[in-house]
Amino acid sequence: MDAKDILPSIVTTSPDWPEKIREADELGIKEIALFPTFLKKDQRQPLYDLLAKSKIERIPFVHIRGDFDLAEMDFFTREWGTEVFNTHPFEPHPYISKYYKKIYLENVVKLFSEDELNRYAGVCIDFSHLRNDKILRPERFEAYQKAILSHPIGCNHIGGMREEKSFNENANEDRCDSHFLNDFSELDHLKSYPEQYFSKFVALEMENDLRTQLKAKEYILNLRS
Repeated sequence: MDAKDILPSIVTTSPDWPEKIREADELGIKEIALFPTFLKKDQRQPLYDLLAKSKIERIPFVHIRGDFDLAEMDFFTREWGTEVFNTHPFEPHPYISKYYKKIYLENVVKLFSEDELNRYAGVCIDFSHLRNDKILRPERFEAYQKAILSHPIGCNHIGGMREEKSFNENANEDRCDSHFLNDFSELDHLKSYPEQYFSKFVALEMENDLRTQLKAKEYILNLRS
C-alpha cells in the first residue's frame, strides 16, 4: 500500500466538521476524502462553501447519501476531481445512473443484493465493519467475503476495532467497530487482510482530528510494511 493511497478524511458525524477544514489548511493538506454522510441535502451547502474557501485542492473519494442528485455528482467530479464514490446498499440513486460505474457498495449492516452489485462498480470494503462481522456476525461476514472475492474492490474505509462491544443505535446491534480512535492499537486488525483487499483509494473514516489521522496513517504504513 502506497502512502498516497491513504487519505485523511473530513467526516460529518459530529458538528465540529468545520474545524477539520480549517485544520486541513493549517496542516497544508491538499487532498482529503469526504463523508457528508450525516448532512441532509439542505444542510450541505455550508460544507461546500467552506471547502471552496479552503486550500484543499482535490477530493478523490466521496461517500454519498441516497439524496445525492446528478448536479452534486457533477459538482464533485468537475470541481474536486472526484474519481470514486461509495454508498450504502438499498439507496437506489435513480437519478445518477450516469455514475453507477464509479460508485462502490459498502459492507454495512444490510447485505447488498447481486442485482445491486452488478448495477454498481463493485465493493467498498470497510475493514472495521468486516472485522466486526467476522467476530460477531459470521454469517454476514461469509456473505460479504463471497461478494468481495467475486467483484472489483474500488475503495476502502479504515476505522478502529475495540475489544469490548457496545450497542450501536444506528445499527441496532452490539458492535466492536468504531469511527473514533482511542488508541492506534485499534488499527492492528489491518494486519490480517491480504494486499488485494486494499485499493487505490483508502479513506480514514475517523472522527479524530486530522493530526491524529496523519499519525494513524504512519502507524498503518508501518503495520503493513
